[in-house]
Amino acid sequence: MLSAFARAFKTPDLRRKLLFTIGMVVLYRIGSFLPTPGVSYKNVQVCIAQTADGNTLLGLVNLFSGGALLQLSVFALGIMPYITSSIIVQLLRVVIPRFEALHKEGQQGTAKLTQYTRYLTIALAVLQSTTIVTVARSGQLFAGCSVPVIPDSGWMTVVLMVITMTAGTGLIMWFGELITERGVGNGMSLLIFISIAASFPGAMWSIAGGSGGITKFIIVMAVIILVVALVVFVEQSQRRIPVQYAKRMVGRRMYGGSSTYIPIKINMAGIIPVIFASSLLAVPALIAQFADPTQGWVLWVTNNLASPSAPLYNAIYVVLIIFFCYFYTAITFNPDEVADNMKKYGGFIPGIRAGRPTAEYLDYVITRITAPGSVYLALVALIPTITFIVLGVGTNVPFGGASILIVVGVGLETVKQIESQLQQRHYEGFLK
Repeated sequence: MLSAFARAFKTPDLRRKLLFTIGMVVLYRIGSFLPTPGVSYKNVQVCIAQTADGNTLLGLVNLFSGGALLQLSVFALGIMPYITSSIIVQLLRVVIPRFEALHKEGQQGTAKLTQYTRYLTIALAVLQSTTIVTVARSGQLFAGCSVPVIPDSGWMTVVLMVITMTAGTGLIMWFGELITERGVGNGMSLLIFISIAASFPGAMWSIAGGSGGITKFIIVMAVIILVVALVVFVEQSQRRIPVQYAKRMVGRRMYGGSSTYIPIKINMAGIIPVIFASSLLAVPALIAQFADPTQGWVLWVTNNLASPSAPLYNAIYVVLIIFFCYFYTAITFNPDEVADNMKKYGGFIPGIRAGRPTAEYLDYVITRITAPGSVYLALVALIPTITFIVLGVGTNVPFGGASILIVVGVGLETVKQIESQLQQRHYEGFLK
């Protein structure tokens, strides 16, 4: 991998893309630490130090923003509004026929769906920034903090903060699209990768500096390496379904007769089931936070659904991950559509008739292969969390299953893209 990067920087065109990507990443990290107007940066640092392990509800959003959320910076919302809007638009294809028709129109329809995603991202950014500012004003963002993070809480200050955070989300979305167009890799995925990876050194330093730090540090590193190896092995695994294309005459030319395959990954749903499960489990605790803490149902939710150390929390977490694995795979992979496209171009699976039997066979394979994929996701999500609970290093460290899945997946995809571009520019000709 290191040799690939070295060769990439020796290629002028690829070097220019890499430097552009690095420049965008630097700007993104600067915005993650730039305070929003109206926020006292000094007081925010005091509150973070006082309540380092007390805030778990916004942990996922804070992780994806690279710690910018709890800093109340310009990029406090991070990439989460865009991720949420992309998932919503994708899910709406099942409900709204117009969206499904646009998806089938090709590049023009995809551009229209992307435009809808941008509009929805800005709307969600306004909603989320208003919620975060309101929670910060009420003191619930840093419960127990002795100093206010927003000294002047007038309505003009609140409006300015909402506008700034919303504009920051739009700027992040623009950065991601620029990286995808002019840089290397998928821009949005790389920004998430950078946000998560940026919090790794500080977390490892805090683990090593605590009581029994060296021992805990070694155990945590061993668990991370084990989980990373598992993720790499499974993410690279495929179930290849062979496809044969029949020969056909078009004019005076013969087409077809080639053999290929349909690559089906064990984890077709990616990181989405983990995000869905975490978000749903955070809802009861979020509602309970604003209710009377002496009520019975609030105490039950606090003891059973507000902490990853609760057995019921982990049991529901696993069930939700498995459910969303099947649900999201069924949405993203349509066996009927794949079978129709194969039939249209003269393709068939050896031993399976074209049309409806092919769709049923693909559905059978997807259902069977999603079972171990969902169990794998649940294990990856639970192993780090359980290890951290046993070691007593807290559950807010950024080495959870979701973060490891994203970091490894994006890293592998980016390296593959660099390798493919290197192969396009370095090849042996007919004459040596």
